[in-house]
Amino acid sequence: MRMICTRAIAAAVLSAAALGGAFAQDVPAGYPANYADLVKQAKSEGKLVIYTSTDGAQAKGLLDAFAAKYPGIAIEYNDLGTNGVYNRVISEAAANQTGADIIWSSAMDLQMALATDGYTDTYVTAETKSLPSWATYKDTLFATTVEPIGIIYNTKALPDGVPKTRPELIKWLGDNKDKLKGKVATFDPEKSGSGFLHHTNDARQRKDFWDLAKAFGADAGRTYSSTGAMKETVVSGENLLAFNAIGSYAFLWIKESPNLGLAFGDDYTAAFSRVAAIAKGAPHPAAAKLFIDFMLSKPGQEALAAAGLPSVRTDVEKGFNLTTLNQRVGGNLKPIALDEGLLFYMQPQNRVEFFKQWKASLSGS
Repeated sequence: MRMICTRAIAAAVLSAAALGGAFAQDVPAGYPANYADLVKQAKSEGKLVIYTSTDGAQAKGLLDAFAAKYPGIAIEYNDLGTNGVYNRVISEAAANQTGADIIWSSAMDLQMALATDGYTDTYVTAETKSLPSWATYKDTLFATTVEPIGIIYNTKALPDGVPKTRPELIKWLGDNKDKLKGKVATFDPEKSGSGFLHHTNDARQRKDFWDLAKAFGADAGRTYSSTGAMKETVVSGENLLAFNAIGSYAFLWIKESPNLGLAFGDDYTAAFSRVAAIAKGAPHPAAAKLFIDFMLSKPGQEALAAAGLPSVRTDVEKGFNLTTLNQRVGGNLKPIALDEGLLFYMQPQNRVEFFKQWKASLSGS
């Protein structure tokens, strides 16, 4: 289990709150006239509990900005990993001991499962008007980022880069087995919630996903539980490339490592989102609503984008927004939509069939 970083984050947030106490608490433009009542109620609750898969360092700017705007609300930030978030929400609900106010996870499929199974609450936020239609689900789930999925590669070993279309990549993997044998990486969908999402989305959207999986298996490809682990092996040369890697992380890494390159498909670049929801029976519901609004607002989105998590809005000027990100990846960004299609591979029979086909592809059978 990943570390729960409540104390460190709380200290940073309290510091920011002290600095932000002098700021006026105006109702944001376009919000309901009685929004000040919600703010007052949230401050009366005095606390916000977040269950998340996002590293505390990446969220610090967002939390600091929220605390500066709304001092007096203590934040407990629990980084549990994707599976940890999902399992804890379910187990606490079963015991009638809901602990989370906000559920924030990059496992879009698990978030959809929580929503459709009744573990989340609805909230009509004024910020919906600034989001694309695919970024919300029934006023229950909200995409807070849009993060491209790409290929990282070793620039010394592959100075000419990697193929830019899926058919070319599949052919290239087959034509260069001697050079690539045992040196191609991707996520392990059995160990990584992100990997499962990326691969199953590919399988739903692309008929040639299984051709790619077979080419990967024929090259004796290796699987890893995180993009960070893949990055280390690519930089060292242990692996020459890794596909379906998280591009938002790689944007930062390529600035730090001259050995690392980043490529996106000219024909198709999928993108996932970190999805936020209010927990059903949240102990601090007003604070949860306030946080959802702030996450999706321009200031909240700017804080996330400044931390390397591209904004789902188009009007953010710090870091990447939806428009500039699409331009950066070549104009073929295909965000994963927040809809019930995410549940297809959550069904036991479909899940079993996916892993059966995945293992067969890797073994060459």
